[in-house]
Amino acid sequence: MRNRSAYDELLSHLQRIHHLETVAGLLGWDEQVNLPPNSADLRARQHAVMAETRHAAATATSLGELLATLEQSAAELDADQRIVVREARRDYDRATKLPADFVREKAAQSSIGYHAWAKARAAADFAGYAPVLAKNLELAKREAAYLGWGDRPYDYMIDKHDPGMTAAAITKLFTELKAELVPLVRRITASPVKPQRELLRGFPVEAQRDFLREVTEKLGFDYGRGRIDVSLHPFCSGSGADIRMTTRFNADEPLDSLFSSIHETGHGLYEQGLPGAHHATALGQAAGMGAHESQSRLWENQVGRSREFWRHFEPRFRATFPQQTAAVASDELYLAINAVAPTLIRVDADEVTYNLHIILRFEIEQRLFAGTLAVRDLPAAWNTLAQELLGLTPANDREGVLQDVHWSDGAFGYFPSYCLGNMLAAQLWYRALELHPKLPEDFAAGNFGWLLDWLHENVHALGKRYPLPELARRVTGEELSPRALVRYLQERYVPLYCS
Repeated sequence: MRNRSAYDELLSHLQRIHHLETVAGLLGWDEQVNLPPNSADLRARQHAVMAETRHAAATATSLGELLATLEQSAAELDADQRIVVREARRDYDRATKLPADFVREKAAQSSIGYHAWAKARAAADFAGYAPVLAKNLELAKREAAYLGWGDRPYDYMIDKHDPGMTAAAITKLFTELKAELVPLVRRITASPVKPQRELLRGFPVEAQRDFLREVTEKLGFDYGRGRIDVSLHPFCSGSGADIRMTTRFNADEPLDSLFSSIHETGHGLYEQGLPGAHHATALGQAAGMGAHESQSRLWENQVGRSREFWRHFEPRFRATFPQQTAAVASDELYLAINAVAPTLIRVDADEVTYNLHIILRFEIEQRLFAGTLAVRDLPAAWNTLAQELLGLTPANDREGVLQDVHWSDGAFGYFPSYCLGNMLAAQLWYRALELHPKLPEDFAAGNFGWLLDWLHENVHALGKRYPLPELARRVTGEELSPRALVRYLQERYVPLYCS
């Protein structure tokens, strides 16, 4: 049949695009893990060439003709094939509206931006980084204009990461969350109960590496199709066939590397759980970054910070670090694992205050894109909001506006995904408990398979079929909302700090 042949040709095109994307991803991973310090200029040129090559494949006239053929006889396609064609059309239309020279410029700027950020962060020098950030903002607005979003550039950036979401929808969710979260944070931080994380000092890095490998493997990560390395900022990249995760180590912060690794493992488990035969199409790709963050935050927090998780792993933790844990009681360890204390650094934040960091960035990004905040005034605006939301003021820009890598490559609109992911994670958690009330007992026995299998079936296997709001409704039976997140935070932390 002509349609079957056309569909097979479409799959071939999409496979090529996917393979080019994975090669570009490996360049990005290597840049943050292995690249020699004086090779940044070459890497920027390599990124530009790869972006240009991928853009050529993604905008090929033959691809557009195939899509038109398939759309004309869509009735002959099954439901899954129509989803593939729908998402391929969306990607094709976006790609064809972006000039090749713009794509090349943006890719090179992304690499330049990363190295400029790393240098500025080390020196706490925002002034030196500001022109690069201003350029990234200008490129983002140009991209939105090319795609027909010139009057709503920030909505475009949000839609890139979480299709179907808008700044207005997120504002409504965040406003409701903030109203509940701020008094909860004040209540907990006013408590006389204080965790003593300073008890956890002098943990050898190699032993940390071995322990976190054991933990993440038991959670279900397949190291035959992935690896974990070290980078300045922990991340996860790649597809399910080849996942690259990173973490960072500090002998006096053993929980940092562990929970960063569990977080990135959540991303890796999602990618490894996507249907492998369809990685090149919407059937085998993540629903968006909010869905992705729901997986990383669920494993990091609801699972990794639970009492039952530590009933299983605490004996092994103590056996790995006998001297370092000898004077630390189990209740002290658990309180340190669930420490709540406002901090200036997002990636060091506890899960109660974490969302305030995201609200801060969301408000900043809205103002940047609306033109009511100039790049040069970012540090002052950041510091004001940090004081307002966290009760803290950065001593320098390394502690403030320079702490995150995301804006260095133009990833505006990504930060809200973390908070949206926290909301979905809580809803997924309560739905899983409803279906399998003995889930915590599974964790205490070191069995994480039921949860992973359930996520495989109910989230991962769906690929990109549904945008975030519909995914939440289908899997949890409820609209995406902060209510489950607030309930979860209250149930875990109020007994610890306020009983």
